[in-house]
Amino acid sequence: MPQDHRPAKSVRVLLAEDQGMMRGALALLLGLEPDLEVVAQVAAGDVIVDKALECRPDVALLDIELPGRSGLDAAADLREQVPDCRVLILTTFGRPGYLRRAMEAGAAGFLVKDGPVEELAEAIRAVLRGETVVDPALAAAALSAGPSPLTAREADALRASVDGATVSDIAGKLHLSESTVRNYLSSAIGKTGTRNRMEAVREARQRGWL
Repeated sequence: MPQDHRPAKSVRVLLAEDQGMMRGALALLLGLEPDLEVVAQVAAGDVIVDKALECRPDVALLDIELPGRSGLDAAADLREQVPDCRVLILTTFGRPGYLRRAMEAGAAGFLVKDGPVEELAEAIRAVLRGETVVDPALAAAALSAGPSPLTAREADALRASVDGATVSDIAGKLHLSESTVRNYLSSAIGKTGTRNRMEAVREARQRGWL
């Protein structure tokens, strides 16, 4: 049988990606690197921390838009509960707002999926060395875009607006009065330059503010 030429201590990688074909391809390609080992694969954001606690990866490679919990929220959870695990965000959505939120959540890197796997492998090694790795074009865009103008409560109100939720539904979910919810939504609509809350949700998502 052929010998395994991996070093004695491979970099242990957790991979979170909801698209099965993409997840399998990434795991296969990263597994070809002699010093990388994909020790866990998950398809939902709400199981990332539990899996990381079980497998103790060195690096967690996370998509942003995942069922159950976003990769950005999971990154913040990992910082608190698995502090030795470095987080690298890999996403289709190269939005400046997402980059800012990822850095605030404690991510050590942020790359978009259209790059070569060799670049991704080197980024995994770099974040493990304590470096920060960010797509250069996205970093420049994030600096010019500035932070999100939405307050935390305005963002909460917009998130709760999806799927046709009424003001009463939102108020109940957020434990706020209906008048307060209307004020938050009105302010968010003004800040996004849109005509209604559905347009505000789309605009805020497009900019990476939600």
